[in-house]
Amino acid sequence: MPSQLVCRPERDLPVAVLTVSGTLDRLTGDALGAAVRRSLAGQPVKLLLDVTRLEVADPIAFGTFGSVLCQTAEFPNVPIVVCGADQDTSAALAATPDCAGVAMADDCAAALAEASAEPPPDRLRVRLRPVPEACRQVRQLVDPACARWHRAEFAATAVLIATELVANVVRHAHTTMEFTLAVHDGRLTMAVRDGSRAMPRQLNPTLTDSGGRGLRLVRELSAAWGVLPVTDGKIVWTHLIPALT
Repeated sequence: MPSQLVCRPERDLPVAVLTVSGTLDRLTGDALGAAVRRSLAGQPVKLLLDVTRLEVADPIAFGTFGSVLCQTAEFPNVPIVVCGADQDTSAALAATPDCAGVAMADDCAAALAEASAEPPPDRLRVRLRPVPEACRQVRQLVDPACARWHRAEFAATAVLIATELVANVVRHAHTTMEFTLAVHDGRLTMAVRDGSRAMPRQLNPTLTDSGGRGLRLVRELSAAWGVLPVTDGKIVWTHLIPALT
């Protein structure tokens, strides 16, 4: 009889909780990786992984989990706490090099209370329709948010990048989008999640072309940027960092 793994999201924001039960082996490892990636894509402030009812039949299966951590280390870079691990699960995690940064907690309820008590980050999140008006709406959100968070040095660049990210969804994805703006450790992050799985392509327009420069602009103005595929679409993200003085 094939092994089974159930990954059930208990909550998503601001702290995400994912309960994992069943048997982890080479057949179910991909399911764990997909569930963790799905929870991280929501950009919570922390992800709690409740493994109290998890049996590890093959420790190598944690390699998929470690691969997800590597893929999402730059974005969304969400701290993960594994709760309720027994001795075998703890040993399997410790033996997986890519899982070295994962924190451990004995009790998920206590870990949730501790995470929920932490000050919320400076963040705004809004859903936008794929219409030209969305570009104006996002500009009106980004500029005052930077001023409110005392990050005025980011404002002009952030407005340009946010406009391009939203405009790309309007032009190409044609789906409702979720725009997120956040500040953490002095770094400003913007992300746009849409419902199209088509990956963005960076073009090389000539001087006479009227368009095709959006992603090039994002790349040139950002400290880092990338695309995170998710089951129902993708997230295009970008980081800005303060200029060195």
